[in-house]
Amino acid sequence: MFPFCSCWRARLLLLLLAVVRESWQAEEKTCDLVGEKGRESERELALLKRMTPLFNKSFESTVGQGPEMYMYIFRVCREAGNSSGAGLVQINKSNGKETVVGRINETHIFNGSNWIMLIYKGGDEYDNHCDKEQRRAVVMISCNRHTLADNFNPVSEERGKVHDCFYLFEMDSSLACSPEVSHLSVGSVLLITSASLVAVYIIGGFLYQRLVVGAKGMEQFPHLAFWQDVGNLIADGCDFVCRSKPRNVPATYRGVGDDQLGEDSEERDDHLLPM
Repeated sequence: MFPFCSCWRARLLLLLLAVVRESWQAEEKTCDLVGEKGRESERELALLKRMTPLFNKSFESTVGQGPEMYMYIFRVCREAGNSSGAGLVQINKSNGKETVVGRINETHIFNGSNWIMLIYKGGDEYDNHCDKEQRRAVVMISCNRHTLADNFNPVSEERGKVHDCFYLFEMDSSLACSPEVSHLSVGSVLLITSASLVAVYIIGGFLYQRLVVGAKGMEQFPHLAFWQDVGNLIADGCDFVCRSKPRNVPATYRGVGDDQLGEDSEERDDHLLPM
């Protein structure tokens, strides 16, 4: 009886843990665009969808020395650090203090031909700078077709103004690149298509002749007689067009001619007749 009860309790505990885990994953926070809910920019929503491959990645970078050494942690549309809703945080390596530079619930994103600008607003307030406004993180993502995401680095902190201060970061990603446009001309496309059709014809005909008809040697080439006739016709045409001498002029031969034999050629044979 007791082992049976213990088994059921273990199963119920595992089931409860699975439900809690699924609930936690379902409630994981993501980017909330700046503006009224349900009326977000379609272009910004499309850009966020384009950045989906980076949602499960975390990027770190450390700068400075001694007491001024800071580590920055950045995630795309996911929480970073230990603060709720933080998308980019700054950690002081000397005392472990964590400062939220920007939150994902105040996201703004736009792009150009080969770059994407991701902005997290709503960070922790400045202590003595920028009229104690909230911090803001600006991440410049540049096109690099050789990596999904790399080279996350802080560039500078603009806090010498009264308003609109920000932290500037940069990163490389292939997701910021515009789609590659084919540079093939119409003639190139037709040439490639024709070559492909010829290859299919030859290979398919060869297999048919060999496997179905049972041909051997040159007979395996599809429509061999037809192509031989075409080759002969082409050769005759080239001979007719490119011939350099008239067709009806008799050939001349060098050597002994009839004029050199003289008029008495018949008399020379008299000694051959029987007497």
